[in-house]
Amino acid sequence: MRRKLEYAAAWPFIKILGILPRRWSRAFAISLAWLIYFLHFRLRRVGMRNLALVFPEKNEKERARILRGEFTSLGRQLAEVCQFPHYTRENVDDVVVYDGLENYERAYARGKGVLFLTAHFGGWELSAFAHSLHGHWLHVVMRPMDNEYLDRLIQSYRTMHGNKTVGKDDFVRGLLAAMKAGETVGILMDTNMTPPQGVFVDFFGIPACTASGLARIALRTDAAVVPGFTIWDEALGKYRLRFDPAVELVRTGDLESDIIANTQKFTRVIEDYVRKYPEQWLWVHRRWKTRLEGQPALY
Repeated sequence: MRRKLEYAAAWPFIKILGILPRRWSRAFAISLAWLIYFLHFRLRRVGMRNLALVFPEKNEKERARILRGEFTSLGRQLAEVCQFPHYTRENVDDVVVYDGLENYERAYARGKGVLFLTAHFGGWELSAFAHSLHGHWLHVVMRPMDNEYLDRLIQSYRTMHGNKTVGKDDFVRGLLAAMKAGETVGILMDTNMTPPQGVFVDFFGIPACTASGLARIALRTDAAVVPGFTIWDEALGKYRLRFDPAVELVRTGDLESDIIANTQKFTRVIEDYVRKYPEQWLWVHRRWKTRLEGQPALY
């Protein structure tokens, strides 16, 4: 019953944001995000804790500014997701433009599949959506939302132009099949994991249990690992879907060592983006919740 009530409350809100002019929709959604920032003490506490761990040299005022920027980013993305039904190949460039598309095209042309290395950063929901509108559909590995009704609605938005979702329970089989077919898969690999699905690598100098599946699949299939991030560009007033050159894999012949080394390499790519655009990463996630044995909890 609670899930149905949540859906009933969210449905008209999503629809209203979807029919408003984009500028009004963004302003409304950002205002809502700021309201959540002020009212949701737990999220604010987690965000400030993460920022203190990562940026000890910054004072509390500077960290709070970054955290407010994150909520602005989340609100902006919410507005765009609600507008998905109105976007077409002809008008999506008003919202998202390519930057470095040649890096993706070069990797795709190898014919061994492409693994998008990405994170909960900027307009991550727009990445696969905008790419599919240009004819480049892909598989997206994502955890279902807790509310099954909202999950069904958002899934319909994510897949309306050919994208397919891969459940985490079918992660390995789905990725292997996609790589064998020379297809593309997007993976968000910046969330806290637990062993054995995750291995410990440094993220901002702190051991973080990190999904190792991307490295395992890349090493097994020789698929290209292409960093892809959707960055809000204030000067442009729109997002840039940035593709970097494929990451060169570490191959020493020691599989487990190579998995850790490549997972570290991928994590460093994410860290570099977060350092450059700190207001656009999901600081309210307990990224360092899983600890090495014997280490004290951070939250």
